[in-house]
Amino acid sequence: MKALLLENIHPEATRILTAAGYDVETRAGALSEEELVSALDGVNLLGIRSRTHVTDNVLRRIPAGLNAIGAFCIGTNQIALPQCATKGVAVFNAPYSNTRSVVELAMAEIVAMARHLTDRNAQMHEGIWSKSATGSHEVRGRRLGIVGYGNIGSQLSVLAEAFGMRVYFYDTQDRLAMGNAQRCDSLDELLSKAETVTLHVDGRKSNAGFFGADQFAAMRPRSLFLNLSRGFVFDDQALAENLKSGHLAGAAVDVFPTEPKSAGERFVSPLQGIPNVILTPHVGGSTQEAQVDIGRYVANKLQEYMDTGSTSMSVNLPEVNTPPRHGVRVLHIHRNVPGVMAQLNSVLSGHDANIAFQALSTRGDVGYAVTDVTAATSGWEEDLAEVPNTISCRVIR
Repeated sequence: MKALLLENIHPEATRILTAAGYDVETRAGALSEEELVSALDGVNLLGIRSRTHVTDNVLRRIPAGLNAIGAFCIGTNQIALPQCATKGVAVFNAPYSNTRSVVELAMAEIVAMARHLTDRNAQMHEGIWSKSATGSHEVRGRRLGIVGYGNIGSQLSVLAEAFGMRVYFYDTQDRLAMGNAQRCDSLDELLSKAETVTLHVDGRKSNAGFFGADQFAAMRPRSLFLNLSRGFVFDDQALAENLKSGHLAGAAVDVFPTEPKSAGERFVSPLQGIPNVILTPHVGGSTQEAQVDIGRYVANKLQEYMDTGSTSMSVNLPEVNTPPRHGVRVLHIHRNVPGVMAQLNSVLSGHDANIAFQALSTRGDVGYAVTDVTAATSGWEEDLAEVPNTISCRVIR
């Protein structure tokens, strides 16, 4: 069994998979589609971060054998999830491991912008002593607007309130307010109230470009803006124009519409060179603590799926929490149409199989059945793979 880990995934993942018996290959950078298709020959497990894209084109061209993909990050918009499901490839991510790292960076940047720390630091390095309180503010008592109140947004809410900030939030889903945070019924309402606006939305396609010129214009004069979520959700050119005009007083951006694919590629942005703008190279979750946790969590999920068939926390396959195995375990991924389970059990019955455990779960167009067989005549495994509407059939002994 072979695993391919790309984009400098933490060595903890390599350690876990190697100990589990996998031949692990690691590569430092991201791969293009053509490179990825070639590299996946003979690979059972693929580990990526945000820059490698597993597209429908890649999935159609790779040979059979890829069982699972681990996204060693929060986002999975770089992976064609429905196509992975219809090809029988499970996908796992790390939805919680780097939450605290992102929250701490956001809070630090809010304070830094309020005090113009980056400008003061640059001046000091140039030998300029500018001791002045002009433009510097405490964050205590100021109004923070959080767009997207999921794991990161809600944690930031708690931390900001501990700093004495008044928190408002807007989310398209019904979320429980933390502490004294106040829900806004619309994005416009939040923008009219907040003096600092921070984006923490997910990578769904409907979020593309949702924060643009109109939204920046609706923000309060001299307010601050942060984006530590996804690069494609905001208009960086519109942000630059609002900063240069003085409508906005500062910004902190960690993710960009266009990002370099490797460390050697030059970064270019309309936000460069503007005062009180903090630019970071997509490092919101890049702390040693977070990377160790991500490496451990995702690698364990991949190993668990391969060893037991458990799809707990999978982002694309139906969820089945598997008990300890009794006998031979059959993992049957199929199209979610009537009659598949009847046909599967008919094959087992025809081979005098003794079923010790069976579970079925469906999700959209895909069904996933886990069956433990303790006795059967020969040939049943091959017959199961021939059941109509089968996507993939794997046996664990």
